[in-house]
Amino acid sequence: MTGGVSTPTSPSSPPYEPRDRPLIKHNDYSPLSPPAIGARTPSRTVSVVIPAHSGQNRLDTTLAALTAQTYPAHLMEVIVVDDGSTPPLRLPEIRPEGTRIVAAENGGWGIAHAVNTGVRAADGELIQRLDADMVICREHIEALARWHHETDYLVTIGMKSFTNAMPPSPEDVHDAVSMGTLSTLFPADTLVPSSTTATIARLDGLRASRNPYHVCTGPTVSLRKDVFEAVGGLDPRVLRGEDTEFAYRLAMHGVVFVPDEAAEAVHLGLPAQRLAPERAVRAVEPYLAHRVPLRRDLRKAPGRRWLVPYVEIVFEVGDAAEDTVREAVGAALTGSLQDVVVTLVAPWSALPEGRRPVLTDPSFDLHVMREHFAHDERVRLRDEAAPTPAPVPYRYVGPLDVPPAAGTLEKMIATVQKERPGVLVVDLPDGRTARLERTEALGRALLLAGPGRDRHEVIRATHGVRHGAMQDYWPARASTPAAPATAAPTSEASTTGGRGGSVGSAPSAAPDTAAPASRSAPQSAPRRTGSSTPASSRSGGWLDRAREAMRRL
Repeated sequence: MTGGVSTPTSPSSPPYEPRDRPLIKHNDYSPLSPPAIGARTPSRTVSVVIPAHSGQNRLDTTLAALTAQTYPAHLMEVIVVDDGSTPPLRLPEIRPEGTRIVAAENGGWGIAHAVNTGVRAADGELIQRLDADMVICREHIEALARWHHETDYLVTIGMKSFTNAMPPSPEDVHDAVSMGTLSTLFPADTLVPSSTTATIARLDGLRASRNPYHVCTGPTVSLRKDVFEAVGGLDPRVLRGEDTEFAYRLAMHGVVFVPDEAAEAVHLGLPAQRLAPERAVRAVEPYLAHRVPLRRDLRKAPGRRWLVPYVEIVFEVGDAAEDTVREAVGAALTGSLQDVVVTLVAPWSALPEGRRPVLTDPSFDLHVMREHFAHDERVRLRDEAAPTPAPVPYRYVGPLDVPPAAGTLEKMIATVQKERPGVLVVDLPDGRTARLERTEALGRALLLAGPGRDRHEVIRATHGVRHGAMQDYWPARASTPAAPATAAPTSEASTTGGRGGSVGSAPSAAPDTAAPASRSAPQSAPRRTGSSTPASSRSGGWLDRAREAMRRL
């Protein structure tokens, strides 16, 4: 390998097969038993990526500590990314052998942009993200890397404290780290503990954490390079809170977060939250509000639209009638939970373009539906549903003709948040189902499923599957007296035809729900109708009247 990392002389580490990966439940990594420090010869290569903007003196101390690591030097390289420093950064005398400086790529600036530049230049299997003002203990790299020798879907987190004292010299740092006496430079009673330390301890090392990504902040984090790339790296548009936003996307990918107390570090300087708390909070809030939907406390403003929705609602169009599709979309977008996006699955890309007989086109209905929804930012037209909706944290999948009622999504999410299943399956009366899927469970299943491992069984093992009854999530249905033969129908939904499809559920006809305007009212008993129901027997809407007039012509 180039850049100071050589091919290990020990047997190369084979790639993990899905069947070899342990099935870790939620974030309880207890089944993993990494070796003690120094008990096993590592084999995986590590690239330490350090984003830096000026601060040469502090960078020198960081590199001095890296020179004294227990991790084999021939398996480690250090990449310092100079993010527009004036004067440019230089390599100090005390530094690891495989250290180089690369300039941040043109077209951007900031921590996220610099880290992405460094990872693209990296040759190691593992990426160790490290701040340019961190002094780490001699076991730090080994402590975090040892977990990645156990399995390949982990993110390991170092422990840190803060000091406001003057930085020691690189020589003193190198000597103290080499001898394992870092505390002589930074006595414990002079350090300010990180707020994440207490959280990690309270949640049994994050084993009991519901949202462990919260404590995965950037100063010292280790993960596989292919995992970093799979989630798209850091978002260079996020100038504050980029580490939290990145960790959130890692969580949606299905990783497990593992803090290691043996990976100690001292951060030179106090965090911005202590120095300028009000501005630090204000600076990060808009970035996280738009990109981390689980932060519901940041999305209280009514009527807002957010970059990443809270729920994706997936409907299979199949051969459903146009008005059935429009009614389902309307119901989905006007529920009590409006932080949603609707995905309509149909062969949209196969629709013929160019000159065609518009009124007699065999694909007439799909063309009309596409024009109805193509310009609505809350509706997506897809040929197939994606394996996961990441970074959206939840996905609802159900039949078109039984769309969510006004409070259905909120009730389903409440169940999932309380009991933490990977999938909540609601059994509908006709044998079909509606599902609420947690993205992190789907992501974990994609990582762990493979030959001999069914994806649904993986979800059952790692997160669990819960079944619920329709009456727990939809309003109770009430019988409606039959209308006189001479009277026009009063409910479009009770007579609308169409057979809605469902991703992952059995196709068949199903009962319709009430129209969107009356979803919260008692719904009429289900009536099975076909998609060929004539317009004259549906509601007196403008669309039906127009079609009837066209037929009479």
